[in-house]
Amino acid sequence: MKEFEVFDLPYVFDNYDEVNKVMHGPLGKQLLGKLETKGIKGLAYWDNGFKNFSANKPIKSPADLKGMKIRIQSSKVLEEEMRTLGALPQVMAFSEVYQALQTGVVDGTELEASNLYTSKAYEVQKNLTLTQHGFLGYALIVNKKFWDGLPADVRAQLDSAVQDASVYANKIAKEENDKAVAAIKASGKTKVYVPTPQEREAFKKALLPVHQKMASRIGPDLLKQIYKETGFNPGK
Repeated sequence: MKEFEVFDLPYVFDNYDEVNKVMHGPLGKQLLGKLETKGIKGLAYWDNGFKNFSANKPIKSPADLKGMKIRIQSSKVLEEEMRTLGALPQVMAFSEVYQALQTGVVDGTELEASNLYTSKAYEVQKNLTLTQHGFLGYALIVNKKFWDGLPADVRAQLDSAVQDASVYANKIAKEENDKAVAAIKASGKTKVYVPTPQEREAFKKALLPVHQKMASRIGPDLLKQIYKETGFNPGK
């Protein structure tokens, strides 16, 4: 569903508080409810973390990405994001990333630190810039017909268990990303750079047109609701 592509928008969330307010609040539940028209029951959201750019050359400004082949997941929003930066989007399965980086099929990635670390992709990337320009999460879903066929008390117990598991999973996700950044630094293979507030603002400004171009696809009313929740100012 195109509405869920709103979560791919760059810098739509600045921090985990904003993620929680939207994804785990009334608006997030409203979006999960839309899945029922597709025969799907949405139960919860599980966080993966904030994405960062990695490459063999340093990335400190939007201009540094110009002409680079960047691996992305399949998403019209992410494709537009890369083109806006002057980069060349390369849709590719996660399992293929390490070899693609190693052989130069792609120049860089946008990944959460935990995925960059567990896939060992950092071993073939000399630089990691903590742009935190996008967020990756997952919707926990189940077949609606199956769910509705369960006894009411079983559904209630499962729903309670899912909520408890989600709190734990999302806590672990943040911890794993923090640990991954530390481990990547300690490896000595990859330089980790934290953008200054001014550099981060330059990325946000450069990527603002993505919001404007994707508004009609995602739904302008939904965007306004999220902006209201997070305080995002599209006119800034």
